[in-house]
Amino acid sequence: MSRKKIKVLFICLANICRSPTAHGVFLKKVEQAGLSDFIEVDSAGTADCYPDQSPDPRSVAAAARRGVDLTSLRSRKAIPEDFLEYDYILSMDLQNIADMRRITPARYPGYFGLFMDFAGKPGTEIPDPYKKKDRSFERVLDMVERASDGLLEEIEARL
Repeated sequence: MSRKKIKVLFICLANICRSPTAHGVFLKKVEQAGLSDFIEVDSAGTADCYPDQSPDPRSVAAAARRGVDLTSLRSRKAIPEDFLEYDYILSMDLQNIADMRRITPARYPGYFGLFMDFAGKPGTEIPDPYKKKDRSFERVLDMVERASDGLLEEIEARL
């Protein structure tokens, strides 16, 4: 018997820093847990700033220092059909949620909210490191790793 995959989409503004970091970290955790056949991961942005671009080099470097490879990821803009495709749509900040609400169907049966809710920190945003110092990318990784652990625990309970 084949099981329907649980699909997770991470959202930030341009899909070059936070959401690809979450994508890469969570994907690695899924692979390490042996759940790649059951969980699919993607990321997108609310704006079409850098279509089909690689993640920010600072995100790539910070992730690589932790053994996470982001080099195959490419940016894309979130579309209304994503709500038909994904079971979890996880935003990095409240502005991302507001932007996504503009394309959300009237009834979305999945989970749509802040990613940090899964780190036991409801309402906490993951700050955009784009215009900040390199250490901001490490902070993003710390937050993403905590939230990824909580999300994986939640999904494993559903499998």
